[in-house]
Amino acid sequence: MADPTRAALSKTTADLFRRNPVMWGFWVAIGLLLAALLATTVMQLSSVLVSIFVAFFITLGLDPLVRWLQRKGLKRGMAIVVVILAFIAIVVGLVWVVVPILVSQITQLATTVPQEVDRLIAEGWFDDVNRATNGAAQNALDWAQDTLVDPNTWATVGGGALQVGTTIVNGVSSGIFIFILVINFVATLGKMKQAGYSLIDASVRPRFEDYAERIMASVGSYLSGMVVLAFINSVFSGLLLWAVGAPYPFIVAVVVFFITLIPLIGTIITTIVMTIIALFASPISALIVLISMLVYMQIEAYVLTPRVMSKAVQIPGSVVLIAALAGGTLLGLLGALVAIPISAGIILLIREVVIPRKARN
Repeated sequence: MADPTRAALSKTTADLFRRNPVMWGFWVAIGLLLAALLATTVMQLSSVLVSIFVAFFITLGLDPLVRWLQRKGLKRGMAIVVVILAFIAIVVGLVWVVVPILVSQITQLATTVPQEVDRLIAEGWFDDVNRATNGAAQNALDWAQDTLVDPNTWATVGGGALQVGTTIVNGVSSGIFIFILVINFVATLGKMKQAGYSLIDASVRPRFEDYAERIMASVGSYLSGMVVLAFINSVFSGLLLWAVGAPYPFIVAVVVFFITLIPLIGTIITTIVMTIIALFASPISALIVLISMLVYMQIEAYVLTPRVMSKAVQIPGSVVLIAALAGGTLLGLLGALVAIPISAGIILLIREVVIPRKARN
């Protein structure tokens, strides 16, 4: 049976078109203009919306810690205070300890690239590789050196000096905004959820609340678990590069942390990059790094991940790759990271709602 309201609306629209097509066209134009205005407004507020989105996901990632502290005997208010203070301490520690070391090593990297390349060329094994590749290795190394030491490269990547400065300012302001939002969201998450649930019809509210709580708990467990796994991977990678004498282990460890937030492909990418970097020390160092990372991937897959991610929704590998690709295309690395927990929530809905409903029908 057709919807009476929709049928009446269609009849009214058809009558208006027959009686006064000019007026009909006017209202259509008004609708298109309103849609364009809404789209333009969303685009202009995209950075703010993304910041709110990121802050909410960080809050969901911190919520399992609040629940864990509650299970240990703390009241929710005290658990929230502890989590907020821990979050502030981590951010302050990153700003005052990690960032200066990172900037120092990046500056050193920019000034010592030619020396590192010359030292690599002087190694006897490089000549053998270069002859085996008909000079392709030397050409690739020359291109990489020219690209890294050319200031125009970095200006082009950043869109010019002015664009680089604007990007830094926007990044700092967005970081401060997200930091403040996370603190507020963690403190008021319960009230926010109850306010949202109150907008749902009372007849379906209990069921909706149950599914929403399970999805948010699963997404929070997934996010917090990925951060733990990425931190372990980052520490192991940095220590491994330091042990074999590879250059700039701290920079690599920081980069590894963010890349390995993407499961499956993140560790593979960092293993390739770390092996190449270890070549600047020696071929033996690169072989040690490669073997160690392959062993670590097995330990991570069969020991660490089942323990850390036991309460999160298990996502098929194909879905992870598709979600990471789609999210990365839309919002870069941030989109790839956020798309995966969103996929986890969708999978939970399909398992808990769609499949049982189809089975009943």
